[in-house]
Amino acid sequence: MLKYVNAGIVFQEIPDEVTLSINLSNCPCRCPGCHSSYLWGDVGKPLTPVALDEFLAKYASDITCVCFMGGDSDPAAVNGLAGYLRQRYPQLKVAWYSGRTILSPAICRSRFDYIKIGPYIRHLGGLRQPTTNQRLYRIGTADELIDITSRFWNRNRRIG
Repeated sequence: MLKYVNAGIVFQEIPDEVTLSINLSNCPCRCPGCHSSYLWGDVGKPLTPVALDEFLAKYASDITCVCFMGGDSDPAAVNGLAGYLRQRYPQLKVAWYSGRTILSPAICRSRFDYIKIGPYIRHLGGLRQPTTNQRLYRIGTADELIDITSRFWNRNRRIG
């Protein structure tokens, strides 16, 4: 069963989207240097369609995207919730940050608009570093993975 610890609106996780980030617990990746190590434990509340409805009753008018963050202990459950969001809230984009190196076969790409793949490796940096091993993909119309990671790199440049 998926559990979440907290949720909030973020502006930098998915380019050009105002995103409700739902932080999943019980992350099996346990990346050294992880900035969200509080998500490693089996803590929090069950993340169900009812819980999603409660979040969206509060936030739907303020967001353009929902992103599952913090791990992938149960990709099939993430896939199921993404399908629920796609059907019930078709106006919202759906994203998932996975710490795995490959996409789980339990994932149906058509249920997602964005998927991040890759563990955090401290010396390579996160998505904002051109040296990162992590990749953020936009899912194309033919369910292909379109690498948009470089969209984060321009954010590092200072103007003036």
